Amino acid sequence: MSERSAHGRVHDSSTPREAVLAAEQKYESWLKILTGELTSREAAAQAGVDRSTIMMLRKVARDGAIAALQASRPGRPRDAREASEVARLQAENARLQATIVEQAIELAALRGKSAWG
Repeated sequence: MSERSAHGRVHDSSTPREAVLAAEQKYESWLKILTGELTSREAAAQAGVDRSTIMMLRKVARDGAIAALQASRPGRPRDAREASEVARLQAENARLQATIVEQAIELAALRGKSAWG
């Protein structure tokens, strides 16, 4: 007898279903493969899944690690108070820069007028 899974796959009920691994199990398997404690084949047998499932797990783990490392920034993360203080200081810096530009324009205009006089 055949059944259709939630993913739309047809499954013959006479063959055993593959185990569904929890995230923690996937991580532990990936870590054991990464450290050489298990081969992909051994990890698949231990978890009760097909070797292609382990290969996909390795790809997903690698891609996820790369994405997380690309998104990370060096140094310690800022807390909310430090971030708001930095934002306040940046705004003050921008205001002071604008004031300096305005005063430089006024000074240039005044010096220009006195040269005419």
